[in-house]
Amino acid sequence: MRFSMFISLLRPIGPVIVGISLGFTLSLLSVNWVEESCVVDGKASDEISSIQDGNSKGARRPNSISSPNDVDPDENYEPRIVPYKPVQQSQPKKVFRAKYIDTELGIREPLFVGILTSKNTINTLGVAVNRTISHHLDTVVFFTGTRNRKVPHGMFVVTHGDERLIWNMFQTVKYILEHYVNEYDWFYLAQDDTYTQADRIKHLVAHLSMDRELYMGSPEEFIGGEMEGRYCYGGFGYLLSRTLLLRLQPFLENCRNDILSARPDEWLGRCVIDYAKSHCVDEHEGLRYVRYEMGKNSDPSKEDNVQFKNALTVHPVSDPEQMYRLHKHFTQIELQRTYDEIEKLQREIKNVSEVAFDGNRSSQWPIGINPPFEPKSRFEVLRWDYFTEEQVYSCIDSSPKCELRGVDRLDVADVIEIAMGELNKKYKPVLHLKKQQLINGYRRFDPTRGMEYTLDLQLEAVNQKGRSRSITKRVHLVRPLSRIEIIPMPYVTEATRVHVILPLAFQDRGYVGNFLEVFAASSFETSENAILTFLFIYDPLEAQQVSQNDIFASVKAQINAYERKYPAVKIPWISVKTETPSQIKFMDIISKKHPVDTLFFLANVNTNINSEFLNRCRMNSINNWQVFFPIHFQDYNPDIAFHNQEPPPTMDLVKDAGHFDRSTFEEACFYNSDYMATRTRMASDVQENEEILETLDIYDMFVKYSILHVFRAVEPALHQKYRYQACNPRLSEDIYHRCVQSNLDGLGSRSQLAMLLFEQEQGNST
Repeated sequence: MRFSMFISLLRPIGPVIVGISLGFTLSLLSVNWVEESCVVDGKASDEISSIQDGNSKGARRPNSISSPNDVDPDENYEPRIVPYKPVQQSQPKKVFRAKYIDTELGIREPLFVGILTSKNTINTLGVAVNRTISHHLDTVVFFTGTRNRKVPHGMFVVTHGDERLIWNMFQTVKYILEHYVNEYDWFYLAQDDTYTQADRIKHLVAHLSMDRELYMGSPEEFIGGEMEGRYCYGGFGYLLSRTLLLRLQPFLENCRNDILSARPDEWLGRCVIDYAKSHCVDEHEGLRYVRYEMGKNSDPSKEDNVQFKNALTVHPVSDPEQMYRLHKHFTQIELQRTYDEIEKLQREIKNVSEVAFDGNRSSQWPIGINPPFEPKSRFEVLRWDYFTEEQVYSCIDSSPKCELRGVDRLDVADVIEIAMGELNKKYKPVLHLKKQQLINGYRRFDPTRGMEYTLDLQLEAVNQKGRSRSITKRVHLVRPLSRIEIIPMPYVTEATRVHVILPLAFQDRGYVGNFLEVFAASSFETSENAILTFLFIYDPLEAQQVSQNDIFASVKAQINAYERKYPAVKIPWISVKTETPSQIKFMDIISKKHPVDTLFFLANVNTNINSEFLNRCRMNSINNWQVFFPIHFQDYNPDIAFHNQEPPPTMDLVKDAGHFDRSTFEEACFYNSDYMATRTRMASDVQENEEILETLDIYDMFVKYSILHVFRAVEPALHQKYRYQACNPRLSEDIYHRCVQSNLDGLGSRSQLAMLLFEQEQGNST
């Protein structure tokens, strides 16, 4: 009993006792154990003390903190003050960074192509080679000894200045080593009488190891057979690796001085064999250099040789026409192979989809084309347009029905022809189908996949026995969008000066004040790089009275007032006399008074011009490439758009306030050089019919006679207030109707006009 009571009293303090015991034990273990030095005859033994000192340094004692007794008492422990010396920072090295990432990373282009040509053939076979391979390859350089003064357009020609064949080959290899050896992995050289299948050459080098010393082509024995090895015959072209050329580079001068040969390809082969220890091969790593020798006056379409169909190069080509025929034939072969590969992939997709969870529904039709657009709301539903072979029931001018003509008619005829071809391909030889008529036709444009068609065709089906009957068949077709490409555009800046040309007629005088006020705020006060030029248009009677009664005197007074207000600004003007105002006639006068690199903007007196638009005018007008015709935002008639309301002081770009006027082409941005070049092209037509200057405007002239891109787009920064335009009936019928249509579209929106008519009918009924 007593023992159990003792245990019960001890249990609460047991952990405390155990903890105290452990604490004492650990403290004892961490105490320094100091040994007394041994004394012999009252003296400390130096030997023993030195051993103890060595042990004290060589092995640590139980505690990790050094004590003062461990240190030599004779050592001086006085602190020393080290003076601070600031570190002199050296000038950082300027790191050179490459302009392009591939240059810094050492990434090279795969293939360089050099064509060996001559003065006599560069304008014939050389041009044919350039037209057949240049758009498939990144770099094609033509090497010749001498050439004519005029170089064919679109060709990069290097002239060596000598017609000796060996010298030209030496200079060609030297030029490649100096300019291109660090930019490309493979170098392909061929003659201008060789047809090259560019895509197959690219495919070949893409599967070859770039670090191999490879000399690949059509191996030939040396003349006489005395020298060992083979060289690559130049007629079929040959490939040289970058590694091989770098090894050959130190010995190129030795090859020129020591090797004698009558043929340039044989000379190069001996140089490669002697100094690079490489021989010409036509097969490497399982890849073959397939070539074909063309017979004289052979027809490529009749060649049925397997080697010909798989050839990388064909030689010899006698004339440019044969070169083009070869290119057409090989293009058809590659196109058919592409179609066969697409059909094979479609069959594989269809077979795989059958074992999928959703079955055949998991594969979209047509196979490989994006699925149809799925609208998220009723406002996104794509509209189907109904058509027949003669008419379409959705017109640009919002008419319910109009004649099917132009490209639309060609499109419908092409779709019906394709549908009949596919139906006969499917049902032959059991049935032969003939079109009787198109019952119904529907089409819509799906931005995710292309143009979709649904056709209800009435057909005559004829079986193998000659019996026929009329049937109706519905077919679905898709004209898919082709592969989207990024078109490179020339570099332009926003530093170009814009010359704003403002034509002004008698009826425009009252709007000049507002135009100058807006232009001054956006250009004069901000020092915008723009010059405003007025073009005063007088008719013959007004021009005779200009000294007594100048109709533009008030405008000229306003110009003088702004020049006094802004001393750095000069506003020139030009006066012209004409009965029929014509943009082309005006620009003929203005163009002669400005340099060829002048950027013009043809403005309208009702247009509000700002810096934002002027910058877009600079960016969208590219010399010798593109002209820009902006579509301004036109305010509606305030009496209709804000009927029985007070119009706001500033108009926003909303559908109830105005619209983008697609019927007007007055505003234009273009360079003077582009205008002069286009004007030159239409000179012959003007000589035959001078009235063409009055029937065409600047837009029609660029579309019809220039080779430039005509860029027309909505421009939100170009704002124009409402004004009824007086349309001149002396101009062409097309320009006059566009002016009338612009006036009608500018009245108001359909809902606003309908509401106004409704109110008038309500008022008449009461």
